[in-house]
Amino acid sequence: MARRKKVYEGKAKILYEGPEPGTLVQYFKDDATAFNAQKRAIIEGKGVLNNRLSEFFMKGLAQIGVPTHFIRRINMREQLIRSVEIIPLEVVVRNYAAGSMSTRLGLEEGTLLPRPIVEFCLKDDALGDPLVSEEHIVAFGWANQQDLDDMVALALRVNDFLSGCFLAVGIKLVDFKIEIGRIWDGDYQRLVVADEISPDSCRLWDMETGQKLDKDVFRRDLGNLTDAYTEVARRLGVLPQNVTPAQKPKLIN
Repeated sequence: MARRKKVYEGKAKILYEGPEPGTLVQYFKDDATAFNAQKRAIIEGKGVLNNRLSEFFMKGLAQIGVPTHFIRRINMREQLIRSVEIIPLEVVVRNYAAGSMSTRLGLEEGTLLPRPIVEFCLKDDALGDPLVSEEHIVAFGWANQQDLDDMVALALRVNDFLSGCFLAVGIKLVDFKIEIGRIWDGDYQRLVVADEISPDSCRLWDMETGQKLDKDVFRRDLGNLTDAYTEVARRLGVLPQNVTPAQKPKLIN
């Protein structure tokens, strides 16, 4: 693809101008960050895996009628997406207590929650992406009440889909976060799932062993992050199995 103008660069992805109006090219980097970018590393192959996994989940959501920004994958690191107006909130769905919820509420990690719980965090790295209430969101105009109701419904549909995908391959979906954006058609708006869905944005535990298969491997120095993500992709069938390594060409006399 010809070199395009950079629109935005985040911790894990770069957005470039797309080939048509209303589109962007999303490039997945190998950068890994944790604790609001206080911990950083380059993990070879992470971007390729996240690109393929996000494509897998976005296509699956489209098949069940959940709208997303995804159009198509371009190559191993890039995908073509719709340009959306991102709502400045992270939408977190929790099925089990872990991470900050365990810390805040004194719950043992792995505790099954009475029902899936949807939380909202303000997207602001400088503030550490603080937890905010629906009252804050409406009062400060980040979204209106109808948006919030639609976002919760959308997040729970994503949760049902992802939980089923992972359960089928022996993985427990502990929690995940998504971003939601607005697409405008005149005065009419539609909310769509945006950003990415990958082990970067999910907590994934092996159902038998409890082995972590997500970014906590990097956060907590639990092993090789690429191996963990590769295992997720292998189980989901995203990566071909029994691939014969490419051989060097032979000279024929």
